[in-house]
Amino acid sequence: MSAVNVKDPLAKPDPSTPCLAMRPREAAAALGISERLLWAWTHSGEIPHVRIGKAILYPVDVLRRWLDENSEQPQGLRGLRPPGQPKTT
Repeated sequence: MSAVNVKDPLAKPDPSTPCLAMRPREAAAALGISERLLWAWTHSGEIPHVRIGKAILYPVDVLRRWLDENSEQPQGLRGLRPPGQPKTT
């Protein structure tokens, strides 16, 4: 597994050594949360993870999608539509 970029943990790794999944410590650092909170979310099923034997891994692409789906827009941006998106009535 390639090392996590500490400055931007969710940045795409070098294609020659792809990082498909992160271990708990790496995932917590990438998400900017404590390992304890990550474990709580893992055990409650709130965050996607994969168990391989005794190891728990957090697939990078799945975490990115999960973040996109669970992120909230800042209050001032609610109701604004992205360019090109038709107005809904």
